[in-house]
Amino acid sequence: MTAELIRGQNHPLPETRLEIRVSAGQPIVAGATLNDEQGHMRSAEWIAHPASPQLPGLEVSRQAAANHRLAVDLDAMPEAVHRVNVLLALPTGAGGPSGFGSVAAPFVAVTGLDGTEVVSYTITDLDTESAVVALELYRRQGAWKVRAVGQGYAGGLAAMLSDQGLPQAGQLAATINEAVAAGMARAVAPAPVTPEGERARAAAGEAAPARPGPATSVTGSAVPGQSGGRINYQHPRRPGPGASAMPAGGATPPPAPSAPPPPGAEGSAPPPPGEAGSGRPVAGDATGWTMEERLYNQVWGMFEDLARTTAAYRSAVDFADSRQERELDRVLSDPQTRIGPAADAARAEARQKHAALVEQARAAFDRDVAQLSAESEVVEPALPWAFARWDNPVWQAYRAPDEVPMAVRLGDLGLPEHTSLRIPMLVRMPLQRGLWIDYGRGSVDSAVADPDELRRLAGETATAIAARLLAAHPVDEFNVSIIDPAGAAAPSLAPLLESGVLSEPPAAGSGGVSTLLARLTQRVDLVQMAVRSGAADALPPGLDTSDQLLIVHDFPHGFDDRSVTQLRYLADEGPSVGVVLMMVADREDARAFGPVLDPLWRSLLRLTPVPSDHLADPWVGHAWTYEPPLPPRGSGVIGQVLHQVAAARRAAGR
Repeated sequence: MTAELIRGQNHPLPETRLEIRVSAGQPIVAGATLNDEQGHMRSAEWIAHPASPQLPGLEVSRQAAANHRLAVDLDAMPEAVHRVNVLLALPTGAGGPSGFGSVAAPFVAVTGLDGTEVVSYTITDLDTESAVVALELYRRQGAWKVRAVGQGYAGGLAAMLSDQGLPQAGQLAATINEAVAAGMARAVAPAPVTPEGERARAAAGEAAPARPGPATSVTGSAVPGQSGGRINYQHPRRPGPGASAMPAGGATPPPAPSAPPPPGAEGSAPPPPGEAGSGRPVAGDATGWTMEERLYNQVWGMFEDLARTTAAYRSAVDFADSRQERELDRVLSDPQTRIGPAADAARAEARQKHAALVEQARAAFDRDVAQLSAESEVVEPALPWAFARWDNPVWQAYRAPDEVPMAVRLGDLGLPEHTSLRIPMLVRMPLQRGLWIDYGRGSVDSAVADPDELRRLAGETATAIAARLLAAHPVDEFNVSIIDPAGAAAPSLAPLLESGVLSEPPAAGSGGVSTLLARLTQRVDLVQMAVRSGAADALPPGLDTSDQLLIVHDFPHGFDDRSVTQLRYLADEGPSVGVVLMMVADREDARAFGPVLDPLWRSLLRLTPVPSDHLADPWVGHAWTYEPPLPPRGSGVIGQVLHQVAAARRAAGR
């Protein structure tokens, strides 16, 4: 659970490799200083800032942006460092705000590398201060903790650095401001900001600060007052135009005892001509130790960017609607102005203002989506097979892996405002919850209404996901078991059945259902007891301890009360010891069991076999639209991959 701090509160840090995420309503500068036990900087080399973004164990953004991600590796900090101060500042220059009191309150969160929030802090009660120490990470009795500081400085960066004991504070502050100004000059301005408050600013493409979960923006920084020009594809949270791109072919720089190396760090190949530094998107431009991790982080960044820009667009439209309603109500509330030329003019003016705000918001949204679409066109072909669509040629070179990838692709996600842009739905491995392929017609596109067709699509979706999970595991670490009581799913299961990857045929009839569920339940019981008692070597000989996927078709046909109880147990306890459940069912068919099955449905991630609203995200305020991971019609890629898996198993003696 995230700890929401107030000024002065502290909290222990469970990890030493962290991300610090900053969300603001407009471009700001983010950096970090290293301090000794007395809280002093020893030299100008003890600060990471846009002109010098990397230190051992620390990496910050290279330019001003509305959103930042700072990478921190506390274990890589020099022994003399006892504190790390995260600082924020407003860019200097004409046209910008003079203090944080005139902008939205910055939001700061400390997260693990998987994006899980540890603490969050909203910096409030600022006025004329143009620089602020947001957080302090500090050593205490051999462990690291974080404290919410919120100390502002009306004198800006120079006053802040001077307060930390740096003699040349003014000179360093000028260097930072020059680097920020140079970075902003390379970017394109967003649409003009209206003077109507935070919601009107959202119409200009600046999302109101919200708890990032996940949430970042693709909107580039800009020179105040400037407009027009080509699109800037550089993400504010990622290395700036001066950074090198990752070389084609996936080469990565050697690991170093510091924070994850940025793309183009020392030791990597030079950038291909016309990529990094040219304003074009580059595959793998997120931070990470390997190209796989960089691409994973980049895809998640794209997901966050689409969520943020869509939230900004919706907020702006809501504001335009509410303002039009208020203005029309004001006209109608006065009998003297309700009719006549003046009333008609007031109504026309209200509608005109509404149309202008919506048009402005849509222009900002389309600009951001254009950036994301350009990035998607570059990233999609570069994805490794575990992240790639079935039509990606990388699958033609598939071979069984020696280790499990960090994630697999289970489909694509989009939002209804722009249906052509799809973001890969990457799920971390190992799976921590089961899946439910729902072929009910309650929320499915009316164009697909035939129950038999929905069952077929659900079975094909389950088979495609099972094939991906089989392909993602070494030959001796994953098995698939299937319950198909009436044998109705045999056509959809054909790739699994014909390839020979199954160690046993699907369980049929009530007897087969009971036998398979009893075996898997016993397996979960024994492994859990062994793990809790620390006696893994005491497991019975011959017990299959490999991870398991159980696919259940046509539920509840063939199930009695005992089988239903076992199914619930597997859904609740199985993922912790490597047994994951995949239900292929229509919930309406199981209504006879009543509310006893509600916990089962809630514990599973619901997917649909056809594009449909699902995966409700409270941050975005709308359900994401899901596209199943099905291969192109007529493609035999799933069968080819499964035959490769089966051949590898035979070669290993499985």
